[in-house]
Amino acid sequence: MGKKARSKSRELRVLTLGLALALIWSSVGLKLWDLQVVQAADLKESALEQTLRTQDLEATRGTIFDRTGQILAFTIDSDSIYATPFDIEDPMGTSLVLSAALGLPLDQVLAAIQKDTGFVWLKRHLELEEAAAVAALDLPGIHAVVEPKRVYPMGVNVAHTVGFVDPDGTGIEGIEYQYNDLLAGRAGFIQEEWGKNNVPIPQSEVDTVPAVPGADLITSIDLSIALVAREACEAALVRTGGLRCSVVVMDPRSGEILAMETGPSFDPEDVGNADPLTLQNMSVRYLYEPGSIMKAVTVSAAIEEGAVNPNTWLEVPTSIDLDEFTIRDTGRDETESMQVRSIITRSSNVGTILIQQELGDELHRQYLYRFGFGQPTGVDISGEAIGQLNVDATCSTCLPSAAIGYAVNTTLLQMASVYATIANNGIWVQPHLVREIVTAGESMPFVPERREVISSATAATVRLLLQSVVESDQGTGRNAAIEGYSVGGKTGTTRVYDGGKYHEDRHIASFVGMAPINDPRLVIAVMVQEPINGYFGSQAAAPVFAEVMRAALLDLGVQPDE
Repeated sequence: MGKKARSKSRELRVLTLGLALALIWSSVGLKLWDLQVVQAADLKESALEQTLRTQDLEATRGTIFDRTGQILAFTIDSDSIYATPFDIEDPMGTSLVLSAALGLPLDQVLAAIQKDTGFVWLKRHLELEEAAAVAALDLPGIHAVVEPKRVYPMGVNVAHTVGFVDPDGTGIEGIEYQYNDLLAGRAGFIQEEWGKNNVPIPQSEVDTVPAVPGADLITSIDLSIALVAREACEAALVRTGGLRCSVVVMDPRSGEILAMETGPSFDPEDVGNADPLTLQNMSVRYLYEPGSIMKAVTVSAAIEEGAVNPNTWLEVPTSIDLDEFTIRDTGRDETESMQVRSIITRSSNVGTILIQQELGDELHRQYLYRFGFGQPTGVDISGEAIGQLNVDATCSTCLPSAAIGYAVNTTLLQMASVYATIANNGIWVQPHLVREIVTAGESMPFVPERREVISSATAATVRLLLQSVVESDQGTGRNAAIEGYSVGGKTGTTRVYDGGKYHEDRHIASFVGMAPINDPRLVIAVMVQEPINGYFGSQAAAPVFAEVMRAALLDLGVQPDE
């Protein structure tokens, strides 16, 4: 009996041990199942996250070309210097050495490397010699990194058109800003596993997304014409003592802008040291009352509507009252019978208002909008000012004032596009600066908007009136004449409105014209801000037009027609 009891007890212990072991192994098995099957993906991902590193692949910014293929902006590699302040044991000594090497003020360098941060830029986009000199110092906590640098080989030329980028390579002005997303491309990345020795694990690449280079832009700019325009602008400022000058050169058939220059200019690679005033692209941002160059719009509308024709006679007094205002003609002391062609040739303010009265306010208002006033042109560059039209029906003097270029705020580009409409047989074409966008070898041309404003017959008639302004002995635009070519255009002189009043001694001088007159290839608009020595449009702006137009016609191979 005792043996049987002991035997059963032993069997019971063995069974219990077996069950315990079975439970333990079952638990282990379940745990292994959970780890190897249920949580396998999550655990693998967690482990990968601890060893995975992502390296960004920067996209190469696209190149900007002029219409002939000359490079206006491109990108190169350059060295930039940064500090890791926590690794610098001798801030003052390091600052003394770096200040001399980088050409930076001592207090600026010292303040930077004493910041409570792990990273701070000291100087970016260094010249090769400067970067090499810093590297040779081998200073603890001072490092170099290769960064893309935007280069503008034409310097101050075409600066307002092309624009510039910030230190991170993002466009912030001009074409660089307008087309930034296309130029920038799309960044990529490489993901790799790194071991505990802080080195990549061989053949461990996890994922690669290649960078997509930015698009190249082929602009409508003709660099040789742009160079002449800028030089003529700068010379005009010296000659007249003016503050700023702007020139726009357009192809009226295509709407392409061949030049858009403002003087004084700036170096797009040294924007930080530029006068902020020089950064403004006057052609699209500066609003002004255009004065007599608006008379072409008034007479175009009146002829289109049959209110007058070039031979219509009007009795033109020396002055006319518009409520509390009196408008006078300069250089006339008695009432004259004048034909419409003579009114435009001699730039009679009173005569133009009489033409506007023949047209009527409502039709005049409609044509101002049809020509695009008070609306953006849609040009593909940053910061275009819309302009203003003060032609409310309750204002009895506004439309007569608009007829002679007051009560209208516009830009020089807007006026160039208006005259381009007359040059292009009455068809307005959207002005633009980019001809083609080239991506991965494929070219996408710019397709401008078009609309009819006046008939081709009216446009041809107005062109002949504008020709008389330049070629007639009584014309105000004789300084715009070019030997061998038929030229038409209009002068404008207005007083500056500032501080709630018009200033007797501050003026805007302008001229807008076209050539050759029967089949215009180019329209050129010129504005000089506040000239002192000769403030009339005929004195300050017309000579600039003649110089630029002459050079541009020769550059394009346009044969003389006279």
